[in-house]
Amino acid sequence: MSVIRTVVTGVGSYLPSRVVTNEDISKIVDTTDEWIVERTGIHSRHIAAEDELTSHLALAAARNAIADAGIDVQEIDTIILATTTPDNTFPATATAVQAELGLHHGAAFDVQAVCSGFVYAMTIADTFIKTGQSKTALVIGAETFSRLLDWTDRTTCVLFGDGAGAAIVTGEQGAGTNADRGILTAHLHSDGRYKEKLYVDGGPSSTQSTGHVRMEGREVFRHAVVNIAEAIKESLEATGLTAEDIDWFVPHQANKRILDGTAKRIGLPPEKVVMTVGEQGNTSAASVPLALDTAVKDGRIKRGDLVLLEAMGGGFTWGSLLFRF
Repeated sequence: MSVIRTVVTGVGSYLPSRVVTNEDISKIVDTTDEWIVERTGIHSRHIAAEDELTSHLALAAARNAIADAGIDVQEIDTIILATTTPDNTFPATATAVQAELGLHHGAAFDVQAVCSGFVYAMTIADTFIKTGQSKTALVIGAETFSRLLDWTDRTTCVLFGDGAGAAIVTGEQGAGTNADRGILTAHLHSDGRYKEKLYVDGGPSSTQSTGHVRMEGREVFRHAVVNIAEAIKESLEATGLTAEDIDWFVPHQANKRILDGTAKRIGLPPEKVVMTVGEQGNTSAASVPLALDTAVKDGRIKRGDLVLLEAMGGGFTWGSLLFRF
């Protein structure tokens, strides 16, 4: 049976030039490199310059993805930008990217699902393409997450970094089998009962301020491993595939212990896990596309490989997406 598949035709990323090491952080908050590495696996992270906005990072990643796809920018008819740190309360940061790319047609909007944002945005793009709403979409995850941090709180400030990743996706005819290139299945979830486990204590409506990240680390860890594993199981059951069929696992880069725990729970060997958390930290919605671009550019992920994406973020939100590259 012929079906429309949403195919990833290009990927790109961007990281700010400033690198902040654990040693740097130990000079401003009571912590050590050993303490951070033992609990998170993080050694360093990239931090945006004062004059770098989320849209700047997103634009750089977008241009790299467009070049990788080899398309004319005017072919893009939809821009979906996942971010928790928009340039402004409104308009959507996606419209700033649209303007800078010289696009004056189609739709551009932001998605707010925190660390799950890119998986949510890709799923929306998949729906748009399958229903004919879009032919070629630019999907971005971009964050200047460092601007939400309380740099006196060592439980959170050591975890996060800034960056952006992007993908170009287009519709192609598939045979309706697991051998098709493109997105095979996606599953999204949320549960607002756990809002206070991971949230920002500010906002336009509540405090008229930006606020800072607050987190109950142990609770987040516990829910993350269970929820993510269940979402991955959904993707495998929906396609009739097994963990052995997966070529590459590209998870949200939250914490090395969470990644190791999730991979073990679903039966994936460490060598199949793409891990960038050590050098980039947790870049929220940007982490999955950053990791994806890293593995494509270094030659690990090749055309035809079966790739599993997953993420979990504040809300809680979580989800999985399985596609053949």
